[in-house]
Amino acid sequence: MEEEEEAIGFLDKVLEDEDVFLLEECELGTPTSPGSGSPFLVAVKVEAGKGLEMRKLVLSGFLASEEIYINQLEALLLPMKPLKATATTSQPVLTIQQIETIFYKIQDIYEIHKEFYDNLCPKVQQWDSQVTMGHLFQKLASQLGVYKAFVDNYKVALETAEKCSQSNNQFQKISEELKVKGPKDSKDSHTSVTMEALLYKPIDRVTRSTLVLHDLLKHTPVDHPDYPLLQDALRISQNFLSSINEDIDPRRTAVTTPKGETRQLVKDGFLVEVSESSRKLRHVFLFTDVLLCAKLKKASAGKHQQYDCKWYIPLADLVFPSPEESEASPQVHPFPDHELEDMKMKISALKSEIQKEKANKGQSRAIERLKKKMFENEFLLLLNSPTIPFRIHNRNGKSYLFLLSSDYERAEWREAIQKLQKKDLQAFVLSSVELQVLTGSCFKLRTVHNIPVTSNKDDDESPGLYGFLHVIVHSAKGFKQSANLYCTLEVDSFGYFVSKAKTRVFRDTMEPKWDEEFEIELEGSQSLRILCYEKCYDKTKVNKDNNEIVDKIMGKGQIQLDPQTVETKNWHTDVIEMNGIKVEFSMKFTSRDMSLKRTPSKKQTGVFGVKISVVTKRERSKVPYIVRQCVEEVEKRGIEEVGIYRISGVATDIQALKAVFDANNKDILLMLSDMDINAIAGTLKLYFRELPEPLLTDRLYPAFMEGIALSDPAAKENCMRHLLRSLPDPNLITFLFLLEHLKRVAEKEPINKMSLHNLATVFGPTLLRPSEVESKTHLTSAADIWSQDVMAQVQVLLYYLQHPPISFAELKRNTLYFSTDV
Repeated sequence: MEEEEEAIGFLDKVLEDEDVFLLEECELGTPTSPGSGSPFLVAVKVEAGKGLEMRKLVLSGFLASEEIYINQLEALLLPMKPLKATATTSQPVLTIQQIETIFYKIQDIYEIHKEFYDNLCPKVQQWDSQVTMGHLFQKLASQLGVYKAFVDNYKVALETAEKCSQSNNQFQKISEELKVKGPKDSKDSHTSVTMEALLYKPIDRVTRSTLVLHDLLKHTPVDHPDYPLLQDALRISQNFLSSINEDIDPRRTAVTTPKGETRQLVKDGFLVEVSESSRKLRHVFLFTDVLLCAKLKKASAGKHQQYDCKWYIPLADLVFPSPEESEASPQVHPFPDHELEDMKMKISALKSEIQKEKANKGQSRAIERLKKKMFENEFLLLLNSPTIPFRIHNRNGKSYLFLLSSDYERAEWREAIQKLQKKDLQAFVLSSVELQVLTGSCFKLRTVHNIPVTSNKDDDESPGLYGFLHVIVHSAKGFKQSANLYCTLEVDSFGYFVSKAKTRVFRDTMEPKWDEEFEIELEGSQSLRILCYEKCYDKTKVNKDNNEIVDKIMGKGQIQLDPQTVETKNWHTDVIEMNGIKVEFSMKFTSRDMSLKRTPSKKQTGVFGVKISVVTKRERSKVPYIVRQCVEEVEKRGIEEVGIYRISGVATDIQALKAVFDANNKDILLMLSDMDINAIAGTLKLYFRELPEPLLTDRLYPAFMEGIALSDPAAKENCMRHLLRSLPDPNLITFLFLLEHLKRVAEKEPINKMSLHNLATVFGPTLLRPSEVESKTHLTSAADIWSQDVMAQVQVLLYYLQHPPISFAELKRNTLYFSTDV
């Protein structure tokens, strides 16, 4: 019984997905359990034809992962027969009992999934709209009892395997390098995996199967014969998972609280702490009545890893400082943007190297060395990128400062702590023994096991999406009273979240209807977050750390950007539920290679999609009117706007401005003065993006790439200036005009948070892009497009932005520069 209790504790990792299971329970109408976080609800209207096509996509993806899972189980079973054969000889490697303990129920699980796979595969391969497979999932769910038996034995199986490895060299060699077959269409014939990692796979698989059932139901019409069967399978799976959750909750015990109740772990995760003016990565644990900040100690040979407690605060003594108190605290100095971008470049280059090594079947040592380097750079990026302060104070002593990458995380931690503080908590001091027991329990109880960097991901995990996500935020309801409401959109990039768009404030309403469309650039993104705020107009409530008024978060939600769902040409509508508020939105995705295509305008009378030389000649101007007007408006009233040029404007407003400029309408100036400033900034970016060729031209693109890579400063200076001189006059004059404007924007960086580097990141890939021919011949994947070219494009623009002012007349004087044709 005791073994069973401990075994269930090892399902902590499964519980990382606890909110997902609760989400599914909500959909089926069962109440969520208290204290389970903030589950969100996703509701989708299924159109019969589209739904059936999506079913096929979901099933194909699941089938591919099922093949990998079967290969993993097969690899685990492979040594079992020879081990059993030696067990009856005079020199057994393991005893029969040890073998049966380690490999308990693996054969049964393998047979269940092999039969499931063999039945499902032909149905997916010979797909038609009438295909039914609900009975297969129902049967799979009905066999979950085998998994329960596996779970109950899991801890003992791991301990037995570890003991046997320590006492038997032969078994140690076997368990350290089990060969897993690659998928049929994979170049890798085998990968090496440890027995410990493979024994965890069945636990992980239950959660994945439940998610797939949820996706299938989402895309199955209610009148389809599979619908009731899938619903039944999902119900069985959820009951199984909730029974595990129920088992775990009372057993997540470290020591009892001062009131004699069971102390439970509520939340944990990695946070960056600023301590003695330096940044440290900490693992923070929130228990029922205490917040504990810990550091993972280096494990000595043969010993388990343990945590070292840095500090703790009883929740009864924990307070959040007011904005006024924060003002008196030491200020946070953000890490220089260019250094963060350098880290991203290194990470991207290392990713490419690892992929090349794998494709060429390079040595595993070389790959491991590259992975280690990548981890080091990703760790530095994780440590230095967060800027949002999260201060906590012990009313009896010290204050502590964490830096987070998103308001989302800050709200999550604050809400979780405040929810616990509503209970009748008592102050206390832990004795050294109690603190030791509590810290000792952290390793077993933690739900977040790995630092959130891509080097910790499995090879079969999604690399994320590269390209543009179009999102329309439609409306929201569920507010209890009228308020001034707006939403922000965030996506993840390089392991942390970045705010990418913000709707207008809808004033004094309970049902805001924004209907605003945004285009968001994705850099290996896997999640989209929507945060709903109430706007605060009280100027006294300013957070001195980031000079922004503290608006109140009304709700927040997150969805996975599943490539199979998103990568369709049609809009996909979802509802996200957060704290009782429902926000309706739609999205569709354009891959980066598609976004490289520039379509010249068929009408030469407009300005969008028309050569810059044609526009300036027609207007008898040196710089296109649209560029001059947008720049003037931004400098007049947008130069202090936080995130100007980075925050997306509303797509419908941008399209309206585009139409007015194309028609050369007399009301342009009036419309500009009334329009949201982010829409004007977005119109300027769109103009440059829709030029038939980029401003810095297709012809000179390879030379710019070579020039920026030069190491010698003098050679680089000569080359980069010569390249400017080689541009057609309208392109050059417009580029110099834009450079001076962007420099003026960057002068206001303390207020608008837009450094030269941020501006180069926004404009570089727009002003300088490979032609379609160039991109096809020299890039292999979406990730390569980002890693190899985009970083260099940013560097080119940054070079010119950091350069002293350059005049057109000075450039045209033929002095010491190269005179050869480029």
